Amino acid sequence: VSVLYWRCNNKHDMSITSSSASSSLVQQQQQEAKPSGLQKFISSHANAATCAGVMEIALFHPFDTAAKRLMTNKGSITKPTLSQTLSHVNEVIFRYNANASVLQKLIYLYPGSFYAVVYKIFQRVYKFAGQPLVRDFLGRHYGEHFTNVFGKAHKVMEDAIAGCLIGLGEVVLLPLDRLKVLSQTNEKAMSKGLVHLLRSEGVRGMYSGTAVTLCRNAPGSFCLFGGAAFTKHYIFHIQDHKRATLFENMCASTVGACLSIAISNPMDVIKTRVQRQLAHKTHIVGHDNSVSSNMNALRMAQCMLKEEGVSSYFKGLTPKILISAPKLIFAYTMTEFIYNAMNKPHV
Repeated sequence: VSVLYWRCNNKHDMSITSSSASSSLVQQQQQEAKPSGLQKFISSHANAATCAGVMEIALFHPFDTAAKRLMTNKGSITKPTLSQTLSHVNEVIFRYNANASVLQKLIYLYPGSFYAVVYKIFQRVYKFAGQPLVRDFLGRHYGEHFTNVFGKAHKVMEDAIAGCLIGLGEVVLLPLDRLKVLSQTNEKAMSKGLVHLLRSEGVRGMYSGTAVTLCRNAPGSFCLFGGAAFTKHYIFHIQDHKRATLFENMCASTVGACLSIAISNPMDVIKTRVQRQLAHKTHIVGHDNSVSSNMNALRMAQCMLKEEGVSSYFKGLTPKILISAPKLIFAYTMTEFIYNAMNKPHV
């Protein structure tokens, strides 16, 4: 009897030990499977957008600077002959470095790169990481309404409206964008340092061009994400837009980028003109008229129309199409590519 009792207790203890060992093993596996905060960030849209923003700055910032300087130039770019036109473009873009070496010219196209990097990273993270969150929120809470109103196009409209809302909220980053534009187009405004500029401009000054930015970003982001979603849904017949390939994302973003630029270029020119003004002394060249203090967007648009004509709204359009479209295509495609690569299931 004692032997039987001992054997029963021993088996019971062994079963308890094995069950506790198995439970601890399960807990350990669960802890290992649970991703850390760093792993969550690495596999998120935020990390993908950050990487895409840094690469975009390195590749496209010089072209962006050239486009901004062409936009803010007053008067005609073209001259009677091709050589004179090229010489004038060289002076507009490189200014006092027009006769410098190629390396010096390249370095001169990176002014305000610190503000550009900070602004671009925040902007790309906000836009390309925020838009999927807003889109998923709209799908979860208002999916039925979108389906009832837009039918089969409800996914496209969810993407487009989410992009529009994100574009409106992008105005929060306007001070960083203003510092970037001033560094690119108006070195005198930055010559006394950031603190002096902030004191002279004030909060209101740093948000100059807010109305134009809203009018530019809302339709621009609507077309960017809506055009991309339209291409994925109706051209490539992709039901789950997250499963688009690199080529499909590239084609979709090309359509979205071209639509976005076409509708937002006039507002972008006005925004750039408003942002480049000095805080206390701005001169609008033409018919010897000068305007003291900053001009708002409406007055700027009227002044441009009166003194430079309708074509002034489309200054820099060619370099903007050639440069901004690839920038948007690159940022959109690389964000999706990096995100999909980081979230690829392990075999």
